[in-house]
Amino acid sequence: MQIADEDWLAGILRDALAPDPELAVSEWADAHRVLGLRASSEAGPWRTARTPYLREIMDALSPSHPAQKVVLMKGAQVGGTECGNNWIGYVIHHAPGPFLAVQPTTELAKRFSRQRIDPLIEETAALRERVAPARSRDAGNRQLEKEFPGGTLVMTGANSAVGLRSMPARYLFLDEVDAYPPSADDEGDPVALAVARTRTFAWRRKILIVSTPTVAGRSRIEREFLLTDRRRHHVPCPHCGHRQALRFERLRWERGAPESAAYLCETCERPIEERHKDALLAAGTWVPEAISADPRAVGFHLSALYSPYGWLSWAEIARQWEEAQGSIEAIRAFRNTVLGETWQERGDAPDWQRLIERREPYPLGIVPEGAVVLTAGVDVQDDRIECDVWAWARGFTSWLVDHVVLAGNPRDAEVWDRLAAVLERDWPDEHDRHRRIALACVDTGGRDTTAVYRHLVRLRRPGLIVPTKGVDGWNRTEPVRGPTKVFNGLLRLWTVATATWKAELYRRLWLARDGDGFPDGWVHLPAGIDAEWVRQLVAEELRTVRDRRGFARQEWAKLRERNEALDSAVLARAALWLLGADARGHRFWDVHEARAASTADRPADAPTPPTPAERAQPQAARPMRRVILSPWMS
Repeated sequence: MQIADEDWLAGILRDALAPDPELAVSEWADAHRVLGLRASSEAGPWRTARTPYLREIMDALSPSHPAQKVVLMKGAQVGGTECGNNWIGYVIHHAPGPFLAVQPTTELAKRFSRQRIDPLIEETAALRERVAPARSRDAGNRQLEKEFPGGTLVMTGANSAVGLRSMPARYLFLDEVDAYPPSADDEGDPVALAVARTRTFAWRRKILIVSTPTVAGRSRIEREFLLTDRRRHHVPCPHCGHRQALRFERLRWERGAPESAAYLCETCERPIEERHKDALLAAGTWVPEAISADPRAVGFHLSALYSPYGWLSWAEIARQWEEAQGSIEAIRAFRNTVLGETWQERGDAPDWQRLIERREPYPLGIVPEGAVVLTAGVDVQDDRIECDVWAWARGFTSWLVDHVVLAGNPRDAEVWDRLAAVLERDWPDEHDRHRRIALACVDTGGRDTTAVYRHLVRLRRPGLIVPTKGVDGWNRTEPVRGPTKVFNGLLRLWTVATATWKAELYRRLWLARDGDGFPDGWVHLPAGIDAEWVRQLVAEELRTVRDRRGFARQEWAKLRERNEALDSAVLARAALWLLGADARGHRFWDVHEARAASTADRPADAPTPPTPAERAQPQAARPMRRVILSPWMS
C-alpha cells in the first residue's frame, strides 16, 4: 500500500513539474477544433487560414509565450470571441488548470455556456472524452462549471462578486468588459476582482481581455489596450506592395452606391477591391505602434475592415455608414461595433448665445406641431420648485413647452399642491387639441429629502410623479435604475445616471441643420424663453481627470452656479426612458402618434395654461386652478 501511495505521489509531482506543451493554441485549433452549425455559419474543421490575423493572438495565449496579458479591442465579425473559445479547448486538452471565464452578467454567462461552451465540447472529439456530456447526471458538468482532468472551467457574471472570488485561477477570460457594471455587488471593479484571482499563479498565469469599445475615457478595453504595445495588422497593397493598417478613412465609394466601395492604398492611391482580401490577410503582419507600459502585456486592434471575404464586406460597411447618417447614436454604434474604435463624447458646452439665436417662434404653453408625448422634469430648490415641460417626437426630437417656477418653501404643502396642479393640467396644441403630461420625474436629492418624500407620499401620484435621485456615474445600458422602496415603504425611488443623459443632451444640442429641415434629435427652444434659462441648460462641461492610479475618467463640472434647466431636462428625458421610448423603439412612437392624432378636445371645465398676463405676475400671486385629478394608482 505504501508503494502505491508513493507511486501516486510521484505521479502528482511529475505532472506538476512537467513543462507546458510546446503546441501553440492555433496549432491545436487547426488539429482538433470542429465548428458546428450552432456556433458558426461555416461548419466544419477550424481553419486559422480563414482568419490568419487571429494566429498571433491565439499563440500569445500559449503557455510557451512570455505574455501574461493579451488584450483584443475589436469590431464585429472578425472572429475575436473564437480566440477565447479555442483557448478554452486548448486548456482542457493540453494545459489543464483552473479557468475562470467572465461575461457581463450571470445570465449572459449561462447563455455563453449553452451556446458556446457546450457546442465546443460536443463537437470537438478531443474534448468530449475529457468532459462529461451536458445531459448526464455527472456533477462535473453543470451549466456554469465544467470539470476536466487537472482543472475546472467556471463561468460567472461580472455582476456577481461571489462568482468573481470563488476560486484562484491560472487562466482568466474577460469577455466584453465594456459591458461590465461599474461595481460587482458594490464590492469594486469586477475586472480588478477577477484579476486578483490569478495572483497565486504569478508568472504562469494567462489573462485574455476582449471587448468592443464604447466611450473614450470610460472604455475599459481602451484603457487596457493603451497599456500595451498596441499592435495593428498591416497588409500589403497588391499594386505597390506598401504595408499599411486598414483605416476607414481610406474606404471610398460613390455616395448612394455603397456597392462601389474600394480601399485606396495610402501610397499609390490605387483601389484595392474586395476580391483581394484573402491574399491581403494571408500576407499580413502585426506591427506594434508603442512601447508597452507592461512588458508582459500585448495588445491587438481589429476592425471589421479585416472581416474575411464572404463575411462582412466593404460594401456592407459603406451601406451601414450611409444608413447611420443623421443619427448620432447610429454613428456611435458604427464606430464602436464596426470600426472597433471608442466614441469621443463631445462634452464642451455649446455656445449659449448660438442657442439664443436659434430660438423659434412658437409660444410657451402650446404643444408644437409634431410632438406626441409630454414629460416633465422637476428640480427642487430651497425656496422654489422649478418644472420644465418637454414634448417629444420620433427620433427623440424635443421641444421645450413650458418653464414654470413655483415660489415657496418646499417644506410646505401649498407649493406641492400647485406643482400637482401644473402636472395635471391640459396643454393645448396648435389645433386646440389637448394633451396631458405622461410622466414627471422629481429630483429628491436636495437638502431636505425627508420633506420631499413626505409630500410626494401625501400627493399619492405614482402613475404621474416618479421620485428620483441623481448619481454621477455612467450607465448606458441601464441609465435609470430601481425602484427602491424608501420612506415608510410607501415611496419607490429611482436612480438616474445623470452623466449619461447630459452627454446625450449635449450631442443633440451640437446637431447642425441640414438645409431647411431639422435632423432627428433636434432640441427646439421657444422664442419666449429667456437667456438665463438657456445659460443654465449649458452650465456644465465634460472634463477628463485622472485618478490616483493614473487612469483617465470623465466627469461633469459646473461652469456656473445655476444649472436647474440642465437638471430638469435630464429628468424629463429620464421620464421618457421610463415610459419605454428607448426599449420599445418604433412601437412606442407608433402608439403615441396614433394617440396624439385621436386626442379629444379638452373638456369645458378642464384647467388651462397661464395666460401671458398671468405669466407677468409673481408666481405667488397667480390664482390657484381647479384641476381634474388623475386616478391614484397604488
